[in-house]
Amino acid sequence: MRQLMIVLGLAMALNGPVSWLISYPAWAEETYARGVPYLTLRNRSSDTDRERFYGNDRGALGAGHCDIRELPLSFLSSVAEATPFYVHEGMLRVAAVRPAPPEEVLETLEHSASDRKPVLYTHGFFIDFEKGCRRATVLQESASLEERFLWFSWPSDGSLFNYTRDEADLAWSVLGLAEVIIDLEQRFGSGQVNLMGHSLGGRGIMMAIYDVAAQRPDIRLGDVILLAPDMDFDIFAAVLPRIRKVVSSITIYVAEADRPLALSEQVHGHSRLGQTGNDFRKLSGAEVIDVSDLQIRSPTGHLYHVYNQEVGGDIDQILNEGLRPEARRHLVRHGENLWRLQRPP
Repeated sequence: MRQLMIVLGLAMALNGPVSWLISYPAWAEETYARGVPYLTLRNRSSDTDRERFYGNDRGALGAGHCDIRELPLSFLSSVAEATPFYVHEGMLRVAAVRPAPPEEVLETLEHSASDRKPVLYTHGFFIDFEKGCRRATVLQESASLEERFLWFSWPSDGSLFNYTRDEADLAWSVLGLAEVIIDLEQRFGSGQVNLMGHSLGGRGIMMAIYDVAAQRPDIRLGDVILLAPDMDFDIFAAVLPRIRKVVSSITIYVAEADRPLALSEQVHGHSRLGQTGNDFRKLSGAEVIDVSDLQIRSPTGHLYHVYNQEVGGDIDQILNEGLRPEARRHLVRHGENLWRLQRPP
């Protein structure tokens, strides 16, 4: 029973702010905004319901583009200024899902990215397709990655009670994710593919790179960014030397007030990579960015990649400006490979 309550708490914490509590006035003007291209291993569940176009079961590789619309509720601007828990992504909704063959999506990415490195991003636990599309869109824009961003959606259930099932579905998805990484490297070239994962998705990214390195020890990938990674710290430290050989850099974001990772530690019995307090000196060749000094903008402390623009700005400097920590703005060194991200003055 105790473990069930921990898992339930983990699921509720990872869900983030309860944006469904916001009721939209019928007169609110709806305007077209943005969206992301995607690859997915979810089952196709509906041809007409844009919010349930893909389900939570395993499926063959699919692809397409998820369109997002925004409800410009200007009358809530005062609320946004008054509370740190204002939910911008709660103002977004899926407008359309446009499926397309994976080859077509990847060819379009090649054209839109031009000579810039693409970024493959995957989400964490408790993320259905609709929620994942919204949050991927916010992250893409926060880090200025439009036109070279590709979202990989594995079949997370989006259910409060299915953390262990999500872990199994993530593990099942790793080989497919590894194949996508290899395909992107063949299209864009050696060292030209950047990778990013949040929470449980960060674990998936690392497992996929580990598999890629075993298949292709000669392969070279770009920058890897792990946001609040829900992965065993000691396991990561053990596999890091093999992974480090095939990537340009590894950046890990951690936070002291990350409640879901604290719950995950209780479930697994070992500290998580995205927690503070670990001995990061063991992670030779990886840079750790502690965001604990930033204002907490979500009750969970786990979604800073969505709600803190400072994090998006730091990722922007990594992936768009090619800057290492010592050259990036708003970072203060606190150890050999540990930095603290500060709020701009």
